[in-house]
Amino acid sequence: MEKGSVSAGYLKSILDYAVDKGASRSALLAAVDLDDAIFADADNRVPMEKFRRMMQLGAAHTNNPAFSLDYCWDMPFVRTSIVGLIAESTANMGEALAQLNRYGQLVAEVDIGTAGKRFALVPEGNELWLEDTRINPNEFPELTESTFGRFICEFRRHFGDTPFVKRIKVTHERPAHYKDYDRVLQAPVEFAADRNAMEIETSWLTVETDYADRYAFGILSKHADALMKELESSKTIKGRAESIMIPVLHTGELTMDQVAEKMGLSRQSLYRGLKAEGISFEQLRDDLRHKMACHYLAEKKVSANETAYLVGFSDPSAFSRAFKRWTGQAPGSWQAVG
Repeated sequence: MEKGSVSAGYLKSILDYAVDKGASRSALLAAVDLDDAIFADADNRVPMEKFRRMMQLGAAHTNNPAFSLDYCWDMPFVRTSIVGLIAESTANMGEALAQLNRYGQLVAEVDIGTAGKRFALVPEGNELWLEDTRINPNEFPELTESTFGRFICEFRRHFGDTPFVKRIKVTHERPAHYKDYDRVLQAPVEFAADRNAMEIETSWLTVETDYADRYAFGILSKHADALMKELESSKTIKGRAESIMIPVLHTGELTMDQVAEKMGLSRQSLYRGLKAEGISFEQLRDDLRHKMACHYLAEKKVSANETAYLVGFSDPSAFSRAFKRWTGQAPGSWQAVG
């Protein structure tokens, strides 16, 4: 099972694309055990395994084995993540790559071992290779497809036929839809290679971007820095538990045993881990309900009764009592003021 997580906004873009191509939204959400509530905040985190399933089911439900490649062309990066906005506000492609390395984990948190950065520039004689250092890439070849597809399609979207990629190496075996690689990537591909990398034109690094905006860059990077700190904290036991609890909070039947199982821990290990971080499971669940309730009410898109359901209360009066305990106000009054 893949470790790590992706942003809810990234997964939503995959879901939206599949639905746009004819798939059933409700069927896809049910198949990966997700609730629409997770998308209330695009910066929420979703386990990588659910993202992988959504990507694969998107291909199956749209009858398109090249789903992850076509998605890159049809869905611009700026619509999937704050990182896309940051990249577009840089001065040139070299700087965009640097920011992608800096903030890329906000899009997809993957294991890069001790590499330090996910995308490495590797000179080899007269060649320059852009290498994806992701660990165990063959567990999720669709992510390799979408990664290289994103580089190539975004560049083509803005700069047309300007030379960029000379050839591509991927470590997975040649798939049945290998001809779609030629159609989308438009560069020779070597399958079952020793690494995932693209040989690129050295001039690519100095190509100026279309929409460089230093003011926007400053605002966006400040927000991204805060998100990176949150992501680091999510590696704690508390943070990992929260990421599992948020998508299923509405069920109201979230037990310590269920969360421990999803985390791959025993109940006792979860108990000890949370205790070491100064919190109990019951307090964690209560705090999470408080935080998410305030979020939903602040958005003013759902009623107090609907919010009660979204945070796991079957009885609106019980939710109202809990909310007064949290904030000193009734849900309706708090929403009106907020």
